Amino acid sequence: MGDKKVIRGLSNKEIKIVSFLELEEKRFFSKKDIRKFFKSDSDMYKYIFSLKRKGRAVRINKDKYYLVPIQAQRVWAEHPFIVADEMFNGKGYYIGGKPAAHYWGFIDQIPAVIDVFSTKKQGTKTILGTKFRLRRVRKLGWPVKRAVSGHSFLIVSKKESKKWI
Repeated sequence: MGDKKVIRGLSNKEIKIVSFLELEEKRFFSKKDIRKFFKSDSDMYKYIFSLKRKGRAVRINKDKYYLVPIQAQRVWAEHPFIVADEMFNGKGYYIGGKPAAHYWGFIDQIPAVIDVFSTKKQGTKTILGTKFRLRRVRKLGWPVKRAVSGHSFLIVSKKESKKWI
């Protein structure tokens, strides 16, 4: 009976899509991943909008969404470095500022905002309860590839992150 509360409000087709994505272990999915369930793009957009409205999908970028798992009751979090990597499709960015200094162990305070440097995007965006400050730079430099929970991300080098101490 407890499981029925969690998935209440999802249509059969939505349950089918969410189940497929969870079985494939796709927390982050694109429109291309679910296109086979629909006859038309407009039908697909209606279902994506419905999943977003019901709190089961969160938009990450133009084509990518985060699937909030069925076992999540109200709130679900993902590591912010993973979200940043998915936001930029794994390239053309790096994590810098105080989050990088914290990652490398130079500061103990956990930053409230994740600074992401890119040549394209700028502004502030809140995704899954985490605030991202997107900063535009002319050149990316040479970020280091690291991994958290089996997912890789790009972060400024240990030497470069010392300037944010």
